[in-house]
Amino acid sequence: MARAKELIADLDERSIDRIIEMAWEDRTPFSAIEFQFGVTEAEVIKIMRDQMKPSSFRMWRARVQDRPTKHVALRDPEMDRFKCSRQRHITHNKISKR
Repeated sequence: MARAKELIADLDERSIDRIIEMAWEDRTPFSAIEFQFGVTEAEVIKIMRDQMKPSSFRMWRARVQDRPTKHVALRDPEMDRFKCSRQRHITHNKISKR
């Protein structure tokens, strides 16, 4: 849990909010979060655990565990992009939609 506190301390509030938002989105894979913020799936889980109520975290965990759209290895091979075609261009900067 100390690692999660360190990780959160290194990120600004907007980045944490965006990571949580992306983690809640069904179609955003963990690899997109890692690509944009340098945060691994395990670190996203730690952030979610630290930032959410325990019941909300359990509900989120149950929802995303083994979800094909959240894990690139489980995704349909034809689904090769991180974002919706209507989403603004991701510039590889910290925040893309705000």
